[in-house]
Order: sequence, then C-alpha cells, then structure tokens
Amino acid sequence: MSLDRIKDNRFLVLGRAGMDLYADPPGTRVEDARQFTSALGGSSANIAAGLCRLGSRASLLGTVSDDAVGRFVLAELQRFGISTDHVRAMGGEVRNSLAVVESRTENCQSVIYRNGAADFELSLDQVEACDFSSFGALILTGTSLARDPSRAATFCAIEKAKAAGLVTIIDIDHRAYTWASRKEAAQICLRAAEVCQIVVGNDDEFGLLAGDYAAGLDLAKLLGERQSSMVIYKMGDRGSITFAKDERIELGTYLVRPLKPTGAGDAFLAGFASGLAVGKTLTDSLRCGSAAAAIVVTRVGCAPAMPTLSELTVFMAKNPPLTSP
Repeated sequence: MSLDRIKDNRFLVLGRAGMDLYADPPGTRVEDARQFTSALGGSSANIAAGLCRLGSRASLLGTVSDDAVGRFVLAELQRFGISTDHVRAMGGEVRNSLAVVESRTENCQSVIYRNGAADFELSLDQVEACDFSSFGALILTGTSLARDPSRAATFCAIEKAKAAGLVTIIDIDHRAYTWASRKEAAQICLRAAEVCQIVVGNDDEFGLLAGDYAAGLDLAKLLGERQSSMVIYKMGDRGSITFAKDERIELGTYLVRPLKPTGAGDAFLAGFASGLAVGKTLTDSLRCGSAAAAIVVTRVGCAPAMPTLSELTVFMAKNPPLTSP
C-alpha cells in the first residue's frame, strides 16, 4: 500500500461542521450554567482545524445551513484556515448540528441536536463538482454514512478519491443517535472500511463492526492483513494497536491531567495524518496523534483546543509517552 500521495499535505475532509456551546467556567454543569463559550465543532471540522493548526492544508466538503449558525460555522472554518470552496449553504428547514457540552471529566454531559442536520444533505452533485486531483488524501468519518443523500455522496467521494490516486482515510466515529440501528451502522461502516486504505476506530467501534466486542481486535487485524490496509485500533487511555502489512505496533498514551474527554479522537487523526504528510515514520506519526489527543483533552473546546506544530513539538519533547498499552 503506497501512501506517497499523502505527502502532498493537502487534505479534503468530508462531513460535519457545527457549533459547540461549552458551559462556562470549566467544571460547570449545563443545567447550572449562566454563560457559554462558542466554538467550531463537528468531527470533520475538528479534524480539518487540527490539520491546519499543524501546518497542513485542509478543505471541507460539506453542507451548512443558510442561517446565522451556518454563517458562524463558515466564519470559524475560514478563521482556522480551512478552505470552504466546497461547502454549500442550504436553505429550507435544515439546521446545523449543535452540541451543548461540559468541560469536566466526571459525568461529562454532551447534548447533541441533530434534527434535520444540514450535513446529511451533502449531495452527489457537490461531490461530482469537486476536483479530487488537487488533494493528497480524503478523510471522512462514519457520521456522514448514517443517512442519504450524504451516504451515497460519501461512497461516491471514496470512489472518486481512489480513482484520482488519493489516500483514503476513515474514522469509524460511530454515533448511535444518527443511525436507524446498530445493525445498519455495522454493515455500512464495514463496507466503507473495506474500501479505504487507512481505518481508524476504537475498541467499541470495531466490536460493533464485528458484531461482538470480543471479536473487534481480530476484525481489525483481519482488515489490516486482507486488504493491505493500515488499521488503527484505539483503546482510550490504554493506547492503540496498529496493523500495517506484517507490522503490529503497540503504543501507549501520554500522561496528562484531562479537563474533559471530548475531542481526543479528532485530534489523534489530525496529528497522525499530518505526521504522515510531512514524512514521519508510521510510529512517530502515531505518537504525534497520541500527543495531539493528550493536549486537546486538557483544554476547553475541540477545534480551538487543537495544538499548533510548535506546541506539539514542545509537548512531545517534554513528555515521553508510555511504551506499551
């Protein structure tokens, strides 16, 4: 499996961008809050923001609502340096997703509003109009597969990306509230994983795809071997296991005192992908992902918590990672 194209260091990130509202000050429960801080949110937007903060170029392929919240999201994307050339503002009754979240580790509440979500309106026409040849990699999350027309558009994007020679990366990112059933989510996400070059997910998500939590690790290993893919099996604070050809890489995490649990997965993918894009080894790229995740959970927000390249470099120099899960 060649990953050379990723070194173009320009990413097309497909999917969700929304608004996050964080109860302020940190530690406050939503029901007790009298003020909130706003931030760019949504898994795909967070990944794109993380890439840009680390010096990569990123464009979002998606849909926002044509209203004040959608305009907030567009402005925030641009403020992070994310290209919005392939983002469509859509009127009618669709609405941007909204997350109301707490910055606390114990009993952290995250309330997600996704009724009539704008990002599910990503269309085949949008995908067809995109020039995939100008990118080095396509990144998508499983959220975009939960419903049509976004589902069909996402599979079309994978096909067009592969035809153009791009590296294809999927974060399974299972959000149960967006799917009709676990069975549907397992079938559709596995289908996407089988046609992407790099598959990232946690132990629960691979268990979902396998139909049995205990079989999730075996499925990750099988995917890595069967399709000459790279599969990253994440285990939270126990680290990760990566299967790449005949390699099995086990890495631990960086020890930090977290402020909240959200954003780690998006930061991991951004740090990992940006590391590969600048020519780092697979192991060093995985460490970059782990370090980015460790930094994000110590800060308020997701997109605004993403580290810069200098912050990541200093953190990794000062904080040795655990060597094994």
